[in-house]
Amino acid sequence: MHFSQLGQWLPFVLFAFVASITPGPTNLLVFSNSARFGWGAALPIMFGGCAAAAALVLAVGSGLGEVLASLPRVQQAMSVVGVLWLSWLAWQIFRSPPADLARDGDAARLGALGAAALQLVNPKTWMMALAVISVYAGHGVDRLDRVQLLSLLFFVVSIPCTAVWAGLGIGSQRLLSPTQMQRLNQLMAVLLLVSAWAGALL
Repeated sequence: MHFSQLGQWLPFVLFAFVASITPGPTNLLVFSNSARFGWGAALPIMFGGCAAAAALVLAVGSGLGEVLASLPRVQQAMSVVGVLWLSWLAWQIFRSPPADLARDGDAARLGALGAAALQLVNPKTWMMALAVISVYAGHGVDRLDRVQLLSLLFFVVSIPCTAVWAGLGIGSQRLLSPTQMQRLNQLMAVLLLVSAWAGALL
């Protein structure tokens, strides 16, 4: 990419920043897991979720988005699976005790594959990727190159955004008492549940 071309990508970078930094299921899960288990638990979710979202941009740019848009029943099935999964995760977070990093080191965690799968079964993420391609990919012989660059840029921008949420989670674990941490876990669980169902119903 030439320096003279950087300006045309700034609108997309701003879009990717806003989409990645605002509260949503992935960021709430990063926050909750980092607060309970530290950076080691947050990093797989960060990279798995961001890589999957970037891969969806690439997949949609290659034509899969149009296929999904033509299959509303598949979208509905994906939405049901995603909402039920997020609801189960919210319940696990809500009922979890305050974190003890040494004691809970082997506790079940979402992981990179789980975070990636959440992106894949969320039709909202597919529609976001479709909007990205429609607005920013353009046309012409270099379209595929632009799609690949959009995917890479989305990944590069989203990683530090999710890292902010991980840092906030770790900071809360250090600053809050066990009782306050448990209440924070419950608040994050409720927000995750609201985010999941609002995305499905609105």
